[in-house]
Amino acid sequence: MGDIDRSIEQYWLCAITTWRLVPATEHLDPVQLFTELTTQTYGLICEAGQGGPPCFTRWGQNAKLEQHRPFINGVATGRSWLHDPSIMTTQQFPLDRFVEARARIRHTVHETPLMGSKTLSKCIGVPVYFKCENLQKTGSFKVRGALHKVSQLTQEERAKGVATISAGNHAQAVAWAAASVEIPCVVVMPENASPIKVAASKSYGAEVILHGDAKAAFAKVLEVSNDRGLTFLHPFDDEEVVAGHGTCALEIVEQLKKVSSVIVPVGGGGLSSGIAAAMAVLNPDISVWGVEPEGAPSMHRSLKSGKPIQLDSINTIADGLAPPMAGKLNYELLATHARGVVLVTDDEIVYAMKALLERMKLVVEPSGAAGLAALLTNRIRLEPNAPVVVILTGGNADLIQLSALLSQNS
Repeated sequence: MGDIDRSIEQYWLCAITTWRLVPATEHLDPVQLFTELTTQTYGLICEAGQGGPPCFTRWGQNAKLEQHRPFINGVATGRSWLHDPSIMTTQQFPLDRFVEARARIRHTVHETPLMGSKTLSKCIGVPVYFKCENLQKTGSFKVRGALHKVSQLTQEERAKGVATISAGNHAQAVAWAAASVEIPCVVVMPENASPIKVAASKSYGAEVILHGDAKAAFAKVLEVSNDRGLTFLHPFDDEEVVAGHGTCALEIVEQLKKVSSVIVPVGGGGLSSGIAAAMAVLNPDISVWGVEPEGAPSMHRSLKSGKPIQLDSINTIADGLAPPMAGKLNYELLATHARGVVLVTDDEIVYAMKALLERMKLVVEPSGAAGLAALLTNRIRLEPNAPVVVILTGGNADLIQLSALLSQNS
């Protein structure tokens, strides 16, 4: 017990130090602060990769306890030494929940391959493997969450049908999942949605409504769901969707015995939060990083501000990473379990798409290439010789857009 006692004593000293450093106007309770600190799991990693009081006290000098998370060197970080109470009590994702979700969908979705690249590993400086969700049914990871959600609907909900909102990949996934159990499906998509993804959603049997931009489309789908009595399937802010996406993490740890980090593109946060929550119970030593485009940084800004936020505008080629907001549940899970979220430019995403096409012969849409873009630009600090898994989230590329993008960056 001696080591535990000394650790608690160190946390207590740390709490008092921070309490004294934060301005008196913040009205922080040192006892509450001490309690929160001592209830954290030992071994959490701070923003600089170093545990312990020094890291914590630097944060305490310039942020409110109850509102802000660490934000260092352009990285909006997750796992911090202080957690908002609503985040600290996020206990709804034990390992059994992911195992059960996998059992429900495993005979219908693909177990996608994990592929390595000596060339890209040499370029990045560590062994790099790619989880090829671009080869998943309907062309993206989205089918995992969509199928799992649909499998949990009641008979009454199935009879009435479902509705969802998507720029494309979730639309296709829900349309396919609904068709697999023969239930009606309505999909609302922004007017600028990829024609390829619109056509695919229709081919799976969905009624497609094109309406406004992403924010307007969200409002429209709620209106349609209410008017027709349909069950609204949220594209990311839903427990069953997150549990379905988390099955990807189970496959990763089975396919690769040693994993140091997993890099996941982030839109609303469905896949990244599912993988982060699953890895937290599978192997908490595995770091999960999110990657967003600079033109749609909803989760990055949410982690920076300490709460899920909405974006006023979006400007990125990565349509699958461009919802107008971060999901509340997804934010809480990433804030608790992820190392952080970094940003990449559209040009960097295109360069990564080209690298995947040239070196691995893989066609990946802009959203799916964001993770590799972060590694090629050294946005994420990696441990030497530690294997990294990058999720290639989708392969539903518009060939005309793809040709134009690659020509501009050749």
